[in-house]
Amino acid sequence: MNTVWADRSGRYDDLADVDDLRAWLAANGAPAEAVDEAHLARFRTLRDALRRLAAFRTGDDRERAASPTVDVAQAISDVNEAAALAPAGDLLDVAGGELRLKAAEGDAVNRRLSVIAAQSIEFLAGPEGSRLRACLAPVCVLYFTKDHPRREWCSPGCGNRARVARHYARHKEER
Repeated sequence: MNTVWADRSGRYDDLADVDDLRAWLAANGAPAEAVDEAHLARFRTLRDALRRLAAFRTGDDRERAASPTVDVAQAISDVNEAAALAPAGDLLDVAGGELRLKAAEGDAVNRRLSVIAAQSIEFLAGPEGSRLRACLAPVCVLYFTKDHPRREWCSPGCGNRARVARHYARHKEER
């Protein structure tokens, strides 16, 4: 869901076109040869739905972090649809009286989408989801998992920007 990000110059989308999705999949160890516009649309829909659900889970109502999916029910439907799109992993089969793994048939890119959706469902609805946070640093629109009690930002850079902004605000009031 963090393929949307922002800095002082604007907001960016790391899934702007099919080549971006192909590169993202390859960087994450997934097959990327047969990626098309339909795959891109499904990945963006899942990403936007997950961002909406992360905002819901964290109480994040910032306009700049908003997802095009404004309705939580629609976001849930989009995630469930992606999870059901293709078998996420190998299937079980029997041959000659022996149990064996059978490779799932179908589109490898859709299987990857289903895996991401299934893992997201497990995370958001499970106990680990309580550690999800919105980075509230100036201009940041990312979400992160709080892995330390004192962690407040997605990265040290965002933490530094937040502290600098507080410093300038404090000194502006003194003037």
